[in-house]
Amino acid sequence: MDKLTHYQTLIKQILTEYEKISLQVPDPDIDEVLMFDDSRSQYLWFNIGWKNGKRVKAISVYVRIKNNKIYVEEDWTEEGITTELLREGVPKEDIVLAFHAPDTRELTEFAIA
Repeated sequence: MDKLTHYQTLIKQILTEYEKISLQVPDPDIDEVLMFDDSRSQYLWFNIGWKNGKRVKAISVYVRIKNNKIYVEEDWTEEGITTELLREGVPKEDIVLAFHAPDTRELTEFAIA
């Protein structure tokens, strides 16, 4: 399996597991949505619905693959998808913490871009 396919599969497995855990405490007013776009290598887990008369729309995790690196654009999970990726053997130099500004990324152990 090539690197791109491996990363796509890995991200989908992790996000699917996150959703399963979250659904153990369901909220009938809020839908958990997973969106996987392999052709563009973009993966999204978000919540949408209405609660107490207010619109709820929140991204839990947004990850994309660009130039054979995993860009973590948004992550509001407790441990972070980065931790899961590392556990699965993805090297730090293949993970970009894209929620940080490029000059801040230089201060991390992860890829800059």
